[in-house]
Amino acid sequence: MSDSDSITSAVPTPRLGLKTFTTNFLGAAPQWYKNTIVAFLVLNPILWWSASLAPFLEGSFLEVVFANMHTVAGWALVLQFIFTLAMALRCYPLQPGGLLAIEAIALGMTNTKHVYQEIVVGFPVILLLLFMVTAIFFMRELLLFIFTKLLVRVRSQILLAFLFSSVAAVLSAFLDALTVTAVVISVGLGFWHVYNEVAEADRSFEDDAAKLKHEQELEKYRAFLRGLLMHAAVGTAIGGVMTTVGEPQNLLISKVMGWDFIEFFLRMAIVTLPVMVVGFCTCVFLELTGWFHYGAKLPNSIREILQDYENQEDKKRTTAEKAQLVVQAIAAILLVFALAFHIAEVGIVGLMIIVIQTAFNGIVDEHRIADGFGEALPFISLLVVFFAIVAVIHDQHLFAPVVNWVLTLEPSQQPGMFYIANGLLSAISDNVFVATVYITEIETAFESGTIDRHLFDTLAIAVNTGTNIPSVLTPNGQAAFLFLLTTSLAPLIRLSYLRMVKMAFPYFVTMGLMGWIMVTFFLYSG
Repeated sequence: MSDSDSITSAVPTPRLGLKTFTTNFLGAAPQWYKNTIVAFLVLNPILWWSASLAPFLEGSFLEVVFANMHTVAGWALVLQFIFTLAMALRCYPLQPGGLLAIEAIALGMTNTKHVYQEIVVGFPVILLLLFMVTAIFFMRELLLFIFTKLLVRVRSQILLAFLFSSVAAVLSAFLDALTVTAVVISVGLGFWHVYNEVAEADRSFEDDAAKLKHEQELEKYRAFLRGLLMHAAVGTAIGGVMTTVGEPQNLLISKVMGWDFIEFFLRMAIVTLPVMVVGFCTCVFLELTGWFHYGAKLPNSIREILQDYENQEDKKRTTAEKAQLVVQAIAAILLVFALAFHIAEVGIVGLMIIVIQTAFNGIVDEHRIADGFGEALPFISLLVVFFAIVAVIHDQHLFAPVVNWVLTLEPSQQPGMFYIANGLLSAISDNVFVATVYITEIETAFESGTIDRHLFDTLAIAVNTGTNIPSVLTPNGQAAFLFLLTTSLAPLIRLSYLRMVKMAFPYFVTMGLMGWIMVTFFLYSG
């Protein structure tokens, strides 16, 4: 045996033990988070099976307690799932939420048939996410071009903030809020790297005074980008609530109600248009006052660097790249036309836009096309888990008592209560999940004859606006906000969870209050 063989044989082979599996479980998530999920998975069977003890406790007060343990177990599951959504920064909710859903099916809280039925009902939303988000992915160059021109050419900070918010709102109304946010992030990230590359190459920063000046400029630049990105993110919420394609739950609600693109917009307008005005006024007010970390201006030295970069990019742009922008602009016009006249399901329209853009821009490689679809697939998978939890809620009638109580109120009071309930739940969990649950519950009430069609329409508007407007308070409620928080740009510009909540708070108050006033006092006509 050679010396090398002896050394190799002397090294102990690592054993495949329990610690290896526990380390791999949920990957880089904190240990306390892993322990919490395991505790949930252990607790749920205990709660569910304890209901079988009720017959042995007949005549005792404990009989009533244990007889309702199925309801307790169902609510525990819902709260656990909301916890995974709230802790999305620690671990993407698909894995822990998926484990909870699998366990619920195994225990009998629901069954695969009912989950499949929920998925079928929400299939248009899946098509929307799969094809429309991908279609906008192939339109990124045009959107980047638009936002880049705004950032460099507009010198008024107030006007720039207003334009970023309003353009994001308009684009989100016809495209998709999440994708528009992704484009704005790409603009911010690109300009961040441009400035830092120039700054690092500049030797004038070698002395202490220059370094201090650089750090001061950099902090101002961070504050400027934070404010701009938050205005744009809120803008996506303002536009996203207005149309069937702005947010995933909008399409689900429109399908349940039988509203096309135009009818959906007109029905929501009584709430969404006043909210839009208040939102834009809030944007201008925050820039004027500098409250809540807004109002930072772009230093002139950094503006000059960005201007030079933009000029160089314009000069380098080839005729082929210019042709791509033209094709994307034409595709955008076709998209707006197709949505406005409802020529096909939203997802099918998205597929049409994908085909047109990739065909005329020469994107025919399978891997390049796959890149576009990759952005939507994680959220689509999570949406299917949503539907599994919704199936549990339906089978266990968890929300029925709450909905029934609200429906006992005067019809004029019901929209306001639904708006508040949806808004609060969306802020701490996820607006798609909350909207899916509540629109199904009020649909059940309508089909059973509990409410008439007029009230059904009114409550659907309250659900849509309630899940879209107050949910701007936290990153949990809005997928676009969560996406912004989890990108590589957020730590670079010091945009933390708490700071995002603080910056969203004034919008939450002004827009949320205006939405509630319109829903409560102007929506239901009796």
